[in-house]
Amino acid sequence: MILLVQVIGALYGLLAVLFGAFGAHALKKSFSEEQLKSFETGIKYQMYHGILLIVLGFNLGFTTSLETYIGYSFILGVFLFSFSIYALCISAARGKKLKWLGPVTPLGGLLLLGGWGLLFYSFIANIV
Repeated sequence: MILLVQVIGALYGLLAVLFGAFGAHALKKSFSEEQLKSFETGIKYQMYHGILLIVLGFNLGFTTSLETYIGYSFILGVFLFSFSIYALCISAARGKKLKWLGPVTPLGGLLLLGGWGLLFYSFIANIV
């Protein structure tokens, strides 16, 4: 699990830089200001959580179910949150918005919140 978390974290970081460059150059011409801001939000969350996954991979042993849930919450949360934003923005710019993806973004956000909540709980449980 440690290797999976680190590999996914590095992949998310790599893709965040790639998508950021792609958005700044290729998509800037076809996106509205609102779509560009949404796309950038997806990139920021992806990068922040990619870095977090790498840090967690070096600091957690992933020997407990709690640590495993933390890892999967962040991995799946980023995928659902950021990638649904990318798809919504790109499809809307092409005039064929994939409306069914609308509920996926907040689901990803809930998983990210859950991951942070579980991480907080893991720290508090070690103190108490």
